[in-house]
Amino acid sequence: MPLSFATDIRPLFRDSPDVDSMQGYGLDLSSYEDVKAKAAEIYARLEDGSMPCDEPWPAERLALFKQWIDEGLAP
Repeated sequence: MPLSFATDIRPLFRDSPDVDSMQGYGLDLSSYEDVKAKAAEIYARLEDGSMPCDEPWPAERLALFKQWIDEGLAP
């Protein structure tokens, strides 16, 4: 069963500060369309630790996001 944005990915982003802070940059992390469109950029920022704003994601969270991308970004 492939990962889905609604079930597996959206819960990784906290409403605050993640969603709230990125809306100021024109990115809605609660929106499937936004995250799908910018998935590679988001992954790069998560991987280099510049996202989220307070502390880098643990490796297993990063791997889950990458798996979702690799599986084709299901809604």
